[in-house]
Amino acid sequence: MISIRGAIVIPDNTKACILGETKFLIEEILKSNNVEAEEIISIVFSATRDLTASYPAPAARELGIVDASLLCVQEMYVENSLPMCIRLLMNVNKDSNQKAVKHIYLNGAEALRPDIAK
Repeated sequence: MISIRGAIVIPDNTKACILGETKFLIEEILKSNNVEAEEIISIVFSATRDLTASYPAPAARELGIVDASLLCVQEMYVENSLPMCIRLLMNVNKDSNQKAVKHIYLNGAEALRPDIAK
């Protein structure tokens, strides 16, 4: 099993924007790590407290990720932290080396992990 991290900064607090940008993040993670929807065990999504128009999980369902367990939580608020951000942790049933995983940070979320953001 491998775990993949990702995050994206969302430009607007709208349902369409939250779902569209979350889909984009998931698609980039799947493509970059050669993961199929059936291999996903679970995804935990977190959103900063300024994102209130939608849960991010429906974006995964719209992409055909229907058998994985999904959970949405609110990201802990820390002063001066990155606003308008959705993070995810995806657990995948795949024989691979964890060091080979490509974590994906987009639209300014690279600031969260400059050491691994590509």
